[in-house]
Amino acid sequence: MTDEELADLLELALARRPDRVAAAALDLLPPSTRAEVVRLRQELAALALSESPSAPSAALRARLLATLRARKTKKALVVVDMINDHLTPGSVLEVPRARDIVPALAARIAEARAQGVPIVYVLDRHHPNDSDLEDWGEHAVEGTKGAEVWAPLAPRAGDPLVTKPSYSSFYRSNLEEVLDDLGVDTIELTGCSTETQLLTTATDAMQLGFAVDVPAALQAGTTVEAETAAMRTMQFLVPYKPSRQARLARLAARP
Repeated sequence: MTDEELADLLELALARRPDRVAAAALDLLPPSTRAEVVRLRQELAALALSESPSAPSAALRARLLATLRARKTKKALVVVDMINDHLTPGSVLEVPRARDIVPALAARIAEARAQGVPIVYVLDRHHPNDSDLEDWGEHAVEGTKGAEVWAPLAPRAGDPLVTKPSYSSFYRSNLEEVLDDLGVDTIELTGCSTETQLLTTATDAMQLGFAVDVPAALQAGTTVEAETAAMRTMQFLVPYKPSRQARLARLAARP
């Protein structure tokens, strides 16, 4: 290995990046390079652990404690567009893969209820004369069965229901206000379709200062390729820091 190649590996191994961004960047490397970076990280970690521990300064300790306090988050489970018009076989905007995640999503909803995690349903909704239907075909029309949540995932009384007219769950909706009322700063984003609704929702959420988690088993794209590309894109995104700081400050000031 040349000195230049070693320098490149050290830069990759020591780069200050959020964990998920580092993991996504690592996945893009050739297998041999990826293996070298992993090995180098392990050796650097072993070297650090071999050093004698020393007590942190008062300033460093204060920073560490502040970081730990800031990581105490309140999460909401957000279920996007798991409606009959996306899950019914043969429907104009069917997302066949969405049916595959129903058992896992139903289990996660039940778990969230048991844990006291709020569940927010976001539903595509259109007026019968909405010109958007000219491009996408008739779907999610107000008052129709197709606009209702797929039965095994049905909301319960008290679960917030948010309607939206387009891709992002935040566009012309009251989702941000609902999450603010719940005191939420982190969303677990689930549903379909990954490359449109979830990707745009995650982007808007992070620009507004929310942390976002998209569990792989709880999302569905229209195709494997589209889903994979969207999930990889979201791995590179982190909350916009000024918005994140402002959101956490507002929540900390709540009575």
